[in-house]
Amino acid sequence: MYQRILVPIDGSAAAEHALQEAIKLAAGKAQLRLVYVIEEKTYPLDAEAYAFIDYAALQKAVRHTGERALAQAAEKVRRSGMTAETALLDVPGERVASVIDGEALNWAADLIVISTHGRSGLSRLLLGSVAEDVVRGASVPVLLVRAE
Repeated sequence: MYQRILVPIDGSAAAEHALQEAIKLAAGKAQLRLVYVIEEKTYPLDAEAYAFIDYAALQKAVRHTGERALAQAAEKVRRSGMTAETALLDVPGERVASVIDGEALNWAADLIVISTHGRSGLSRLLLGSVAEDVVRGASVPVLLVRAE
């Protein structure tokens, strides 16, 4: 049914559930593309604290985390007898959901399979929901997979 399935990965257990669902849906017939979006974060620090931050080291660590998460996810796909394309997406100033939707369009995905952490209340208000933003703005169908 689906030929091209995009799976956003963030290294969490919830994302692993979404990956497993995508593997089942692909059933060895659809192409999988795993993406990790490097999120630009801001931290509430005063001027003195900024003097002690090594931004190059921080950026390198974030890239390494993304590369590792993609490699681990690609290995899970490989163990299922399939292969997957991977992409580390670094688009400063863009919303993560917009980057995911843009990648789905550029790659001509039929479906986005994304995890939801199932947060509610104050934690959802403070942390937001990338999955919800993807659903609201996606140009292709989205399958939400809830973490267990």
